Parts: sequence; structure tokens; C-alpha cells
Amino acid sequence: MLFQRLLVVGAFLASFTLSAQEISDTKFGKGLINFVAKDSTFSVRFAPRIQGRFNTNWNYNEDSFDAADFNFSIRRARLKFDGFAYSPKLKYKIELGLSNRDVSGASAFNRNTPRIILDAVVMWNFYENFELWAGQTKLPGNIERVVSSANMQLIDRSLLNSNFNIDRDIGIQLRHETHWGSDFWTREKVALSQGEGRNITQGNEGGLQYTGRIEFLPFGKFASKGDYSQGDLKREQAPKLMVGLTYDINDDAVRTRSNLGSYMFLEDGSLYMTTINTFFADAMFKYKGVAFMGEYANRTADKPIAVEEDGTATGDIVRVGDAFNSQLSYLFKSNYELTGRFTTTSFETVTGRAPQEQYTLGVSKYLVGHKLKVQSDVSYTTVGGDTDSIMFRTGFELHF
Repeated sequence: MLFQRLLVVGAFLASFTLSAQEISDTKFGKGLINFVAKDSTFSVRFAPRIQGRFNTNWNYNEDSFDAADFNFSIRRARLKFDGFAYSPKLKYKIELGLSNRDVSGASAFNRNTPRIILDAVVMWNFYENFELWAGQTKLPGNIERVVSSANMQLIDRSLLNSNFNIDRDIGIQLRHETHWGSDFWTREKVALSQGEGRNITQGNEGGLQYTGRIEFLPFGKFASKGDYSQGDLKREQAPKLMVGLTYDINDDAVRTRSNLGSYMFLEDGSLYMTTINTFFADAMFKYKGVAFMGEYANRTADKPIAVEEDGTATGDIVRVGDAFNSQLSYLFKSNYELTGRFTTTSFETVTGRAPQEQYTLGVSKYLVGHKLKVQSDVSYTTVGGDTDSIMFRTGFELHF
């Protein structure tokens, strides 16, 4: 019975693809299915992707590095759909995650179910350069987070991102771009969201989250939206620069990392609340195969230590502090790329967390740009200046 169902599904997809080819051509990297209705009232592009990985870590033990673990994993397995509905001015995006890391995080606030939905958002270009977004998607936070995990130069994002990013949430966003003359552009983005992350169904706990971002492009726009893709794969023939500033306020936040981290429960089952502020400054530069990305993050909280009504600490502490991340690369004409990254994090004393430094060197081979690539990197990390470790990772990206 299962085999018969799979045959039916396969036949349906095959017939759908053949019909789509009558309307629009597609090729690898442009979507597995690319369909436009004959009356042009809607379109659908379907683009699955797989990201496989091998990791190993060595921890320093007095006078040598000892292998701590080896791990093979499917880091990401996703189904992506996008297109327009009714009018090209009304676009949509749906992205579903199927890997363990994507669906983990079940809790009472999402009815103890897998968190399959990553993005489910509609984008309405209602007037000139204004777009209204509604649904669940990434907030306009640090550039490293907003860049898709499919378009990264290294195997994964930095320690800055894992400690301080603001990720996805449910709400509305207003986006606009302004042309000031010559090649100078700015992009303005504001968001109002629930403040507890993705796939929340039981809420809203605490207050709302307010995010604002402005981006400056003094030398004009990047080729193929290259400011939101790492590495200079388009080999910009003139210098291109994007500088961005983001400020985020999560009013009465109930999680330890703004809209991420653990919930701060009190003994009576209620939640501890404190307002958390996060600031990002970042930049992206590209020119003739050279690419640079830099980021600074800072997080503060009104009252970072969660306490009961009598003042007793619960053990939950907001992850307050700051971090700096820089990344420099060069793409050879053979489409091999060398990338170096340095990241440092520093946490407030109340967190009890030691500062970190990480040095990463990576090599990538782009077969079809970011759509088909093989990557490896090695990182040396220190924690508190006392604990050292070495991590080696290698993996591939296959993205239709």
C-alpha cells in the first residue's frame, strides 16, 4: 500500500513538472518545479535542499588533544516553496524543515509538536517601494543570520550568531528602500512580532518584540542580492558595500536569549519577565572575488537574573554581553575559495559564562555556486583562556 502511494505521488510530481515545462524553463539551482499558471494568476517554485555533515572535536588534555567525538549528520533537509498569488505584487514563501535539528524544540508552548514550519510568510508590494510582510519568517537582525544557511562560506554560523541572534518570529514587517541619487540606496525595515520565536501556538506570554533595521549601500546594489549571500561568487567589478544597524527590544521577554533559549519559569508555574535589548552593527563588502563580512552584537536586560517574588534566584539568567565576528575570503577563478574567520564573545559577570575566542579556516569548492558545493573548515577555540579545543567539519550542499 505504501509503495502504491509513493508511485501515485511520483506520477503526480512528474506530470506536474512536465506541465510546468510548457510554461517556463528551469534548470539545476532554479527549482525542481517552476510552474506559472496560463492566466498568470499564480506561480509555484519548489526547491528541496539537503546539507550533510561530518564533525569531529578534539579537547586539549594537559599536553595533547584527545578526540572527543565523531558525528555524521543530516544538518538540514528542507522543502522550499515560493511564488506569487493573484498578482506578482503579492508573493509568498513557505519553508519546511525535516531534519532533527530543524524540528526539535517541542514544548507546551507549541503543543509539544515538532517545529516543522520555518517560514510561512506573504509579502505584499502595496505601494511603490513599500512591502508589507505578514507571517513567520526571519526578523531583520544581524546579516549573518539573515543570510540563508544555504549561502554560507563555512560549514555553520559563528559564535556571535549562536549566542545573540534574534532568529525567526511571528508577526508583521514593513520594508522600504530609498534611492537617494547616483548609486546611493538605503533600505529601511521595521518588525512587530510576538517575541517568543517560531511555531508558538500558546501565547502571547510577556510583551511584544520591536525590531528596526537600516542598511546603507553607498556604491549601489550588489549583483544578484550578493549582500545576502556570503562570498563574492559574482566577482563584483566595482566595490560594493552594505552597512547595517539593527536595534531590537523584546518587551517583558520570557526566554533567556530574547526570543530564543529556555523559558524562565517561576515556582508557581508563571514566567519571569524582563525587557531585553539587542543591538547589531554589521557590514558586507565585495570586490573582484574578495569578500568581507563583519559584525558586532550587544545584548542587555533590565533585570538579567530571574528571581522569585521573595528575591530567590531561579537559576535562569539572560545571556547578556557582546561579541565581534569578522570573515575574509578570496574566490579563485577555479571556484575554490579560502575563508578565514575570527570570533570573540564576552559575557557579563552575572551570566557566569567565560569569554570565547574562535579562529576558523575554511576551504570551499563551488560546483554550481551555492547550490552544489563541498566545504571543509577547522576551528581552534579557547574558553576563558584555559580550555582549548579543535573542531574539524566537512560537508556538502545540494539545493535544487
